[in-house]
Amino acid sequence: MPATPTIAIVGRPNVGKSTLFNRMTGKRTALVSDLPGLTRDRKEGEAEIWGHIARLVDTAGLEEAASGSIAARMRAQTETAIGEADLVLFVIDARAGVTPVDLEFARIVRQSGNKAILVANKCEGSKGTEGFYEAYAMGLGEPVAISAEHGEGMSDLYGDIVETLGLDMEADNENTPDAEAPAEEEDPARPIKVAIVGRPNAGKSTLVNALLGEERMITGPEPGLTRDSVASDLVWAGRNIKLFDTAGLRRKSKVDDAAEKLATSDTIRAIRFAEVVVLLVDAERGIEHQDLTIASMVADEGRALVIAINKWDLIVEKQKRLKELHDTVSERLAQLPGLRVVPLSALGERGLDKLMPEVLGVYDLWNKRISTNDLNRWLREAIDRHAPPATSGRRIKMRYMTQVSARPPTFVVFCSKPDALPDSYVRYLEKSLRTTFGFPGVPIRFNLRKGENPYARD
Repeated sequence: MPATPTIAIVGRPNVGKSTLFNRMTGKRTALVSDLPGLTRDRKEGEAEIWGHIARLVDTAGLEEAASGSIAARMRAQTETAIGEADLVLFVIDARAGVTPVDLEFARIVRQSGNKAILVANKCEGSKGTEGFYEAYAMGLGEPVAISAEHGEGMSDLYGDIVETLGLDMEADNENTPDAEAPAEEEDPARPIKVAIVGRPNAGKSTLVNALLGEERMITGPEPGLTRDSVASDLVWAGRNIKLFDTAGLRRKSKVDDAAEKLATSDTIRAIRFAEVVVLLVDAERGIEHQDLTIASMVADEGRALVIAINKWDLIVEKQKRLKELHDTVSERLAQLPGLRVVPLSALGERGLDKLMPEVLGVYDLWNKRISTNDLNRWLREAIDRHAPPATSGRRIKMRYMTQVSARPPTFVVFCSKPDALPDSYVRYLEKSLRTTFGFPGVPIRFNLRKGENPYARD
């Protein structure tokens, strides 16, 4: 391996290769647009990856083309880059899924004999989930889920690059652009990103001020004082936290002011890039439809969630109201069984000592990983207790299970007929998994895929 390895970024047009190139080099030297084909020549740059310097090559989009055409010459340039690289990053658009063109050029990468990492780009939120799992069929091993545009998943990619190239894993990685510590070795100094969200005038800024112990945010009875997401640093029980106070979310039909529309989009963006979301509810109004909509949005985005009931000091029949709140959460947010509900008074600074341990606890669960051996042992026991149903006279076989990622915990079960497995049986497996390994209130991804060996090659 040369002292400065060469890494080629390849894939069909418009999958985000140039965005990834810019992200890894820390410079905006490659043109980025929704228009495919902007990159025609190979563009080179230098990337620092956990203390190691690598030569990075951005290539034109791989596409089938007539001999002698510009597209054909672009493809030839890309194939040359593949041949000269020490490592190939094969990028797909997870939101678009795996296309026939992706499969064809994955074959070219495999036939090159070069080391390759499959990168599933545009995986922010939940829209890229299906394409991520389709990528297993490409024969390039386990994909790495990232969002090059927003920097999500880059630490996982850097870790795979260092491991695949056989570089020193102990090298300094603090200056790597947009890198975070690998999930398996959580950096205790890295702040946990916590967003405080909720309807207008629920007391979000008051809660942030109470946690910080100072009047950092403007507060008052008028709804809508907070217009954008404001970040503040907090240390609680020795752990670093970055708090985001957000504008109040309201129904779209209620949002007509231009500034408030921007504030609403900023709040949604904060949810997507937070790690834990605290949904603040007004105790006097209870959990309303819009609160449930926000909670469902958080779950759909795969973020850890805690519900905080503010202004608790104003409630007279506390036990009765708490039971009503728990019943509402259990019934209306059934996808998050065991969700934490914490009553507090932000203005009176009471209940904060109960809220923050719940935030830290749900964050740890959100990062939790289960070994493949333990998962498959559990799967066999679950099948023994309640066997999957038969279809067309033949019982569905559950063959193998693994956890492909955390944040949120994401699992894949490979079976003979995933489409024929009833939703009721999938719910049985998910409930048993939560109970056995302890995932109360945390969104998990439970996916079924056809096959026996997800890493089979041609």
